[in-house]
Amino acid sequence: MLLNEHEQVMFCSDKKTGLKSIIAIHDTTLGPALGGCRMWSYVSEKTALLDALRLSRGMSYKAAISGLNLGGGKAIIIGNSATLKSEKLMRRFGRFVNNLGGKYITAEDVGMTTRDMEFVRMETPHVVGVPEHMGGSGDPSPITAEGVLVGIKASLKHQFGSDDVKDKRIAIQGLGHVGEYLLKSLVKEGAIVSITDINEVKIKELVKEYKVKAVSPDKIYQEDMDVFAPCALGAIINNETIEQLKCKIIAGSANNQLADELYHGNLLKDKGILYAPDFLINAGGLMNVYSEMNGYNKNHVMAMVNNIYTICTDIYKRANQENISTAIIAKQMAEERIKNIKEIKNGL
Repeated sequence: MLLNEHEQVMFCSDKKTGLKSIIAIHDTTLGPALGGCRMWSYVSEKTALLDALRLSRGMSYKAAISGLNLGGGKAIIIGNSATLKSEKLMRRFGRFVNNLGGKYITAEDVGMTTRDMEFVRMETPHVVGVPEHMGGSGDPSPITAEGVLVGIKASLKHQFGSDDVKDKRIAIQGLGHVGEYLLKSLVKEGAIVSITDINEVKIKELVKEYKVKAVSPDKIYQEDMDVFAPCALGAIINNETIEQLKCKIIAGSANNQLADELYHGNLLKDKGILYAPDFLINAGGLMNVYSEMNGYNKNHVMAMVNNIYTICTDIYKRANQENISTAIIAKQMAEERIKNIKEIKNGL
């Protein structure tokens, strides 16, 4: 368990609304902990807690490696977003967020919408990603997808000598908001795309709209592809799936893709598969809402997103020089920045 790494973990419950939530604050050295609220039907509270801990730590790394003055946090609401979610529940959650006095700032994540963030904003100012009519930046998904595309291009450059996605075979796992925006961009730039998702109706619609190939969820790892883009949930790069993978690059938006950072990062390295650290290339959404906190500027956001290319390149060069996995190098770079700023603040 990762509890000893975290500054604060708050368990929230409210019988009247059915709210059961966990807010995990990993580190606030660089600034207030910012991270989305995820609503999911977890198999147990222990599983939900572990997800909150892993995701909040990932947010610390994401902010640090991206050069943002933010800490890492995450909120989990346990339950089915299609049946349990209500205005009352979201506003009650907002009150718990408000009790933290700005130490944690929430936002939209899996199972949430900008409309839900509107309800949260009614109870606390400590929320970003609200609709534009409320002074926010709206849905961050297109910006997140753009960052993933930039990461894919940097990875292609490293592996193949060119960052052109035209005619590259790319398989997307998970066609939520980010996955669909990524699909749209890849098709527009001439990539040969395969897609998979548990939502069969949506897959049929996207196949018809974009003229791409559909693959069953259990076959996607065996697809003949240059790039595998995981855009669903985490821990999908594991012993079983690595054995099946035929790609040269893994670059997607899902958080915590490696079931074990050290072990599976090394397995990918030994197999010659380049791993684009997820907490870097999916940082576009965080960059977007960070800009919202300081007076939203789209041009500034896109400059930060495009810098993902440079950071990826630096990680790949350093990984080669030190002969260790890209996952470990990225983690080290994030931790170095947090350590350096902590020393400055402590006068060391």
